[in-house]
Amino acid sequence: MKTKDLIPLLLLVFVPVSAAADFLQWGSTAVFITSALAIAPLSIWLSTATEKIAIFTGPSIGGLVNALFGNATELVIALVALRAGLIDIVQASITGTILSDLLVLMGLAMFSGGLRYKEQEFKPILTRVNGSSITLAVIAIALPTLVISTSGRFDVVDIPDISIATATVLMVVYGLTLLFSLKTHSYLYDVGLADEDLMDSPDGFHEGLTQNSKTTKLAIWIGVLLLSTITVAFESDLFVSVVEPETERLGLTPLFTGVILIPFVTDIASFVTVTRLAIKNQMDLTIATATGDSLLIALFVAPVLVFVGQFIGQPLDLNFNPFEVAALAIAVSVTNLISSGGRSNWLDGALLLATYLLLGVAFYYHPA
Repeated sequence: MKTKDLIPLLLLVFVPVSAAADFLQWGSTAVFITSALAIAPLSIWLSTATEKIAIFTGPSIGGLVNALFGNATELVIALVALRAGLIDIVQASITGTILSDLLVLMGLAMFSGGLRYKEQEFKPILTRVNGSSITLAVIAIALPTLVISTSGRFDVVDIPDISIATATVLMVVYGLTLLFSLKTHSYLYDVGLADEDLMDSPDGFHEGLTQNSKTTKLAIWIGVLLLSTITVAFESDLFVSVVEPETERLGLTPLFTGVILIPFVTDIASFVTVTRLAIKNQMDLTIATATGDSLLIALFVAPVLVFVGQFIGQPLDLNFNPFEVAALAIAVSVTNLISSGGRSNWLDGALLLATYLLLGVAFYYHPA
């Protein structure tokens, strides 16, 4: 077994450890640390299962599976936190995950790949199409905040209505992006996902497998996907139950917790994936992963949380902190500027990571 597969397997030991910490009442700090360490490998297995299922089911169904489960860890944690009434943290985590996808994922990819290759190329169409979509998404997310902040007589009761209307438009746009990428213009997104995974597959998957073998392996990975999702939900419940008192003890605001801390825990799988692909010079797939993840959060996860919040009596609106809106605008602008040429090097990655670091410092000192 390769090291990259062995480490996530060994880290699964924190699943029973976190359960023991909660059951035996070892304290909130122990639960906080062990549940966070358990979520990291679970997110890797969930992401791996999603990719493997996509290989077996083909590009159309596989792309849909990726679209629905690509950010399952983030969605599960957000839903658990929303049910617990941690609306400020959930709202901030939407911003934080988009920032992490655009700046950290793409920054890590360009930096790590640039250390091995002097310059790397990728399809500019990927960044143009996805860049336009994420720009629209950020504008839509920012509009409720702008309307409220620029209207001195705005009625507070209208905030949920604006948020629901915005969420509806975003979900329609997401449906259109799926239609575009999976059906009408799927050739633009042919970035070799299956070929890359097949060559690197540790389970010996080859074209010569019998249909029964393929069906068995598909069933195994579906089982891994379901089991990982259920276990992530369990660990998320433990993590969320102690995140508020622990972050308060550490002197962290809900804004910083949602924007920086939670995305760091949930994006471990993506960090590993984009770095591995960039080192193998698979930049088309890397860019598609980073921009696709940000689109999934902005166009699907955020609207889902708005609708679910209304349904369970924990209303989540899109009236973000103005600084969050400014940070999203900065991230989209810098990312589009750096990636528009279809070429990257280690300095481009360093600039993206530096932008995230500067924003992280600002969020740490922000009093909200």
